[in-house]
Amino acid sequence: MGMSVGGGSGVKAEPNVTPMIDVMLVLLIIFMITIPQINAGFTAVPPEGQNLKPHPEEDGDQVLGIDDQGRYYLNKKPVRNEDLETLVRDIYGKEREDYIMYVKAHKDLQYLKVVDALGTLSRGGVRVAALITEQAPGTESLVESDRILKSGGQ
Repeated sequence: MGMSVGGGSGVKAEPNVTPMIDVMLVLLIIFMITIPQINAGFTAVPPEGQNLKPHPEEDGDQVLGIDDQGRYYLNKKPVRNEDLETLVRDIYGKEREDYIMYVKAHKDLQYLKVVDALGTLSRGGVRVAALITEQAPGTESLVESDRILKSGGQ
């Protein structure tokens, strides 16, 4: 802050913005830490394959994620493994138009843990479990109908 030297006796109205800048920096740091965690949900790299139909997640889809440690995430929210059957029963116990649960498991997870999760889902009322995978980089589906859908029906 500088001092004015001179004969002016007028009142200067300068806002002190330092507290506002401090608050903004604190909020910025908080958002920089929390937003990536909210968006990520859980970290699982699904297995890759070829001839896969893309399935973008929609609002009504129920997704079970399993990370590389075998921890469960129901719709991107962590759940205890023991509570999964009860939570799934709550979702699928009421009348629904579909009984599909999408399962997204980490590619390095032991297959036995995926099978255990599928058994738990079945006991909870899931009729169809669809496993999510990703198209291998640099490949394209060899199924004719998939290529027609991708090119826009031409």
